Amino acid sequence: MATEQRPFHLVVFGASGFTGQFVTEEVAREQIASEQSSRLPWAVAGRSKEKLQQVLEKAAQKLGRPSLSSEVGVIICDISNPASLDEMAKQAKLVLNCVGPYRFYGEPVVKACIENGTSCIDICGEPQFLELMHAKYHEKAAEKGVYIIGSSGFDSIPADLGVLYTRNQMNGTLTAVESFLTINTGPEGLCIHDGTWKSAIYGFGDKGSLRKLRSVSCLKPVPIVGTKLKRRWPVSYCRELNSYSIPFLGSDISVVKRTQRYLHENLEDSPMDETSFTMTFFGQGYSHGTCVEKNKPNIRICTQVKGPEAGYVATPIAMVQAAMTFLSDASDLPKGGGVFTPGAAFSRTKLIDRLNKHGIEFSVISSSEV
Repeated sequence: MATEQRPFHLVVFGASGFTGQFVTEEVAREQIASEQSSRLPWAVAGRSKEKLQQVLEKAAQKLGRPSLSSEVGVIICDISNPASLDEMAKQAKLVLNCVGPYRFYGEPVVKACIENGTSCIDICGEPQFLELMHAKYHEKAAEKGVYIIGSSGFDSIPADLGVLYTRNQMNGTLTAVESFLTINTGPEGLCIHDGTWKSAIYGFGDKGSLRKLRSVSCLKPVPIVGTKLKRRWPVSYCRELNSYSIPFLGSDISVVKRTQRYLHENLEDSPMDETSFTMTFFGQGYSHGTCVEKNKPNIRICTQVKGPEAGYVATPIAMVQAAMTFLSDASDLPKGGGVFTPGAAFSRTKLIDRLNKHGIEFSVISSSEV
């Protein structure tokens, strides 16, 4: 890992975006908590200085920290300007990339970070992008000694670390796990696909909305998708629809941008405290000394990961605690750097302990030997 001195420990890129503002607030909260032990120099980055300042002012007001704006650096950069991304990356040990959809905007950030010896964490939930980044950049990242860690929000911190937790709590060898997700819905129940509104919106395609949404000149259907449909259909059903979104991910980015703007403006002040998630893991395996070839699994365990609203509460918590783990537990990361999933990157760290202290709770429900 690059060890030269840089002005900022971390930079939130896309801080003025809808998800980025929540990540910014969470970093500010962590800064306040960490000041008693060590200083956390950080910055926000994006295209508009005015919008970045507004995000900082909003966070300062919410956290009762009037001096916040003067304590945080501001970096102006644009995804379409590689030189500006280089300048951002050169100033940080770690970039928290909140600019999506990542399949359109993610690669330039990964490239700039690797070329400038900077590590990067994102909250991507797009398998195509994640696989492509590993194929193209794993060796390059390893050569530079930097870490590119994807899906460090609701996708896929609870799932990855939930399996690791289940393995660590079993008094034996874990051989199989089944997991189930429950969303306890509130006003923000549908908004669980963090960072990728395009997938969420196009997920309604088989209900007749896709054709309307793909009409570039038509803005009228957007409020229908943004409000009526999400209130009418249960979240579990909407999540099933979301699984059909990938084939519809075309290049009609103008529709996505306008849909994002509408949803961001109308959901920003909606309460999220009525929504939470629970992931339940059912594991089985063998007790110590049991012959695997001659016996059936003889240990069962059930664990859970519980947390607040997934998209804009749990995701910022997960991302920021992943960042703090990266900064604090560098010696426990995989040796040499590369492109990793959260489970591969943080398996030997204290990230689960950090999450437990910040509202994402891991627990054993039952454990038995058959």
